[in-house]
Amino acid sequence: MANLTRPAAKDLAGHPLVVIPARMASTRLPGKPLADICGEPMIVQVWRRAMEAELGRVVVAAAEAEVADAVRAAGGEAVLTDPDLPSGSDRVWQAVCELDPEGHHKVILNVQGDLPTLDPALIRTAYDALIRPGADISTLAAEIVIEEERANPNVVKAVVSFGETRLARALYFTRATAPWGAGPLYHHIGLYGYRREALARFVALPPSPLEMREKLEQLRALEAGMVIEVALVDTVPLGVDTPADLEKARAALSRRSV
Repeated sequence: MANLTRPAAKDLAGHPLVVIPARMASTRLPGKPLADICGEPMIVQVWRRAMEAELGRVVVAAAEAEVADAVRAAGGEAVLTDPDLPSGSDRVWQAVCELDPEGHHKVILNVQGDLPTLDPALIRTAYDALIRPGADISTLAAEIVIEEERANPNVVKAVVSFGETRLARALYFTRATAPWGAGPLYHHIGLYGYRREALARFVALPPSPLEMREKLEQLRALEAGMVIEVALVDTVPLGVDTPADLEKARAALSRRSV
């Protein structure tokens, strides 16, 4: 498949749009976007972390009106999206099309709505990785330091060879323990940057065989020949998926505000 025509890095700089997809439906923590963390809904805390990255416009793509209302009440921007969309990526793209139909924003950053303690620098790192020549998509990974995570299928591994650098192309993503042999394994962090035309192409593709087998959406991009640039970072942000995670986030942000 032919490569997309890519804008030069200088044409991308200054045009990022940060989109935070959010929906109330959660099996393990129902209604989690509105879960209280230090006096504010979680989605507002995530919006604040994204604003602190100081990359430009930040929008919450909400599946429900109550989520959008919470963001707007805090002074943020939100747009309602179809609650039946199959993924966060589809939600992000629908928001982009509604907010920016003329295509002024050349870079789209997808920040998960359950990362209230996210270091804003990680968003900037994903942006910096994306504007390197040749990348369609960017994402992050951190070295696994907890032994049991190496074999945990819930910890997605980025198969990538960093060598002496902190940037490298993704070869694969898997729930298995990979690659085999001595050496580091890398925990994939699901924060993405997309060139706008790459996101449009990605959401238009049907689910791919490896994506369905591993239940990892990013494999659709690799199977279609798209280039994913991975930036190595030092820590994995806390994703809030359970009541226990929520308590950890509350404790972390309580310390931050002291």
